[in-house]
Amino acid sequence: MPVPIIADPPPFAGGKPQGQPAQQAMTRAERRELQEKQRAAKAALKGQPPQPKESSQGKQSQGTVTTAGQAKAKTPSTPSKKAFAGDIQGSKASTSKDLSLGLVGEDMPPKQLSHGLRIFSHFGQPKPVGHTVKGDIHPAIIRLGLLYSDFKICGANARCIAMLTAFKQVIQDYTTPSHSTISRHLMTHLSPQITHLVSARPMSVTMGNAIRELKLEISAIDIDVIEQDAKESLCLKIDNYIRDRIIIADEVIQELAGKKIKDGDVILTYAKSSVVEKVLLEAQEEGKKFSVIVIDSKPLLEGKILLRSLTSGPNPIPCTYALLPALPSLLTQVTMVLVGAHALFSNGAVYSRAGTAMIAMMAKTNSVPVVVCCETYKFSDGVMVDGFTRNELVPLSVTQKNSRSHDIVPALNLDNLNPLYDLTPPTYITAVVTEVGLIPPSSISSIPLALGKASL
Repeated sequence: MPVPIIADPPPFAGGKPQGQPAQQAMTRAERRELQEKQRAAKAALKGQPPQPKESSQGKQSQGTVTTAGQAKAKTPSTPSKKAFAGDIQGSKASTSKDLSLGLVGEDMPPKQLSHGLRIFSHFGQPKPVGHTVKGDIHPAIIRLGLLYSDFKICGANARCIAMLTAFKQVIQDYTTPSHSTISRHLMTHLSPQITHLVSARPMSVTMGNAIRELKLEISAIDIDVIEQDAKESLCLKIDNYIRDRIIIADEVIQELAGKKIKDGDVILTYAKSSVVEKVLLEAQEEGKKFSVIVIDSKPLLEGKILLRSLTSGPNPIPCTYALLPALPSLLTQVTMVLVGAHALFSNGAVYSRAGTAMIAMMAKTNSVPVVVCCETYKFSDGVMVDGFTRNELVPLSVTQKNSRSHDIVPALNLDNLNPLYDLTPPTYITAVVTEVGLIPPSSISSIPLALGKASL
């Protein structure tokens, strides 16, 4: 009986055979032709001439899939797909090795020359402001911005006094435009001045507090007051702010902290604090016999300036100078740690020069009291729990000034990370000496109540 012949099922409207994919219905030559067309289309998009049709060996050398028959025709001179992938990985490894060793040529793209520390990119860093002045900036502000960016004016008190002094010059040279009042337009005139200083170096807590008080005084000016009288009143209030909140406050702190220094004491201090320097010099003038250990660290090496001040004069203070790694061996001789502060937060944490937290922690371990000298105008209502969320980096230009030939020099893929501040938890602090008295860290939030409504 003859076998019946079954006809092929009818194709779909799209031309694809029923029950089979389209690629199986195509012959090998058709698939190869389709690949050549796709390759030519990609080359046309990239602006390159289409590559000619290659043999199976050529395809195999480029890492394309080959058949079993083509694999037999492979010659030893033709690299396989696995070998080609290994070459790519080897070349990547050698490139990364060259980058890490700084062996890459100058023609390498800038993105590959420096990896950057992205995790610390939010830290504030001074910027060159000498050639980028935007807006109507007073010459005194431009000069101050250059001093800030070069770290020639360093320290919370010095920076705040210099800023308020420059604002006095700005106010004295200011003229209220017609159809406006000084209480409304002066703050608009001061805003670009403040922005210029912040672009030179991140604003400190003391500068922010002083600017806030200045804004309140400007907004309280009566519109009927003569312009010259208003300007003189503002300058007088700026002088009173400097006198009451900084100069007289330091004098009170000198007296309170000086009472804690006894004959035979060994006082350890870190870096340079202007108020701590005044406390030590005042105690020495009172005839107290004590010695000082000055702990210092790179890159600023501010302790050298303090050491020069303490050891100069007709009656110098006996001092010992050491770097931060020598701290453990010196703490056994110390009777009190006396340090300054850049800011004081409401949770009792002290924001000070980087290294202060380590000193306070090790002093607490050795049962040595840690006393912080801090004016109340450095108080901040905010809460800070670490020195990572907000900080400032020492610029490379300042680091190079204090470096020597044996120090690390800038190179490709080498970033110098020098945070300027750290945060000391209140558990490591014994007391904070302010102009309103000795305050334990747990009662720091009571400072605004003790001051009342202080103003300029």
